[in-house]
Amino acid sequence: MAYAAPVAAGVGAVGGMYYLRKYFKGGVCTSKARLDGKTVIITGSNTGIGKETAKDLAARGARVILACRDLEKASKAAEEVKLSSKNENVVVKKLDLSSLQSVRDFAKEIQTEESRLDILINNAGVMACPHMKTQDGYELQLGVNHLGHFLLTNLLLDLLKKSSPSRIINVSSKAHENGKINFDDINSEKGYSKFSAYSQSKLANVLFTRELSRKLEGTGVTVNSLHPGVVKTELGRHFGKLALFAMNVMAYIVLKDPVDGAQTSIHCAVDEGLKDVTGLYFSDCVPKEPTLPAKSDEIAERLWKVSAELVGLEE
Repeated sequence: MAYAAPVAAGVGAVGGMYYLRKYFKGGVCTSKARLDGKTVIITGSNTGIGKETAKDLAARGARVILACRDLEKASKAAEEVKLSSKNENVVVKKLDLSSLQSVRDFAKEIQTEESRLDILINNAGVMACPHMKTQDGYELQLGVNHLGHFLLTNLLLDLLKKSSPSRIINVSSKAHENGKINFDDINSEKGYSKFSAYSQSKLANVLFTRELSRKLEGTGVTVNSLHPGVVKTELGRHFGKLALFAMNVMAYIVLKDPVDGAQTSIHCAVDEGLKDVTGLYFSDCVPKEPTLPAKSDEIAERLWKVSAELVGLEE
């Protein structure tokens, strides 16, 4: 009897831990859709939620192209994806989103070698890094998270339209809610805050989605953005030691693992009910309202024009 209370408390704690963990895992993609004969590109797919997304879509029969900067790491990931999915149609191609020339070279290679593109998942990203610049002189988070994907998507639009119905998925973040597009200093030349720059780039993802969906009306190509959840991935590599320690302590209960974090990307890519759904922002596999600035057509249009100028895109 003396042990009854501690045992009951222990059982209660374990039960509470289980339900907390289940709550933080978030939504799950329930679609059983097959992707046989379809081609998918996933940027930054050699690790984290990108790799887990690749495993799932390859298991559905898709030809999956891992678009990555680190080819050695990507090749190892490709073998893992093949083994997991029982699908050998997984290839690696070089893409460095911090270089506009690399983006153009990658797009040209895809246009030359691929006959179709059904799903483009703009997944790669950097987060809260020290002040660094891309090869073209842009603040790194803006350059990789937004400008690189902006140019890539535009260069692949003809192939996406040819393959319609097709889908574009932009992985953003809840951090967009803290973002502001600082048109007076979009490149953070007057001052730099790593978290403000990250939030700006994630807001840019949602605004890009909004404007692109408007431009793609009637083409059969849809585009949606999403928050994957708070996921334990390599994105936190630039956090301080204290923050990383806190993340590791919280990880088991609060943070999603990459499989959980990939669910909304997978849902947006395959769910049959989303065939004609475009311009929305998702979280936990359901549409959510983004922050008010993210719904501004005026800001979205202005950002598009600025971005096009920065990457040298001729409309």
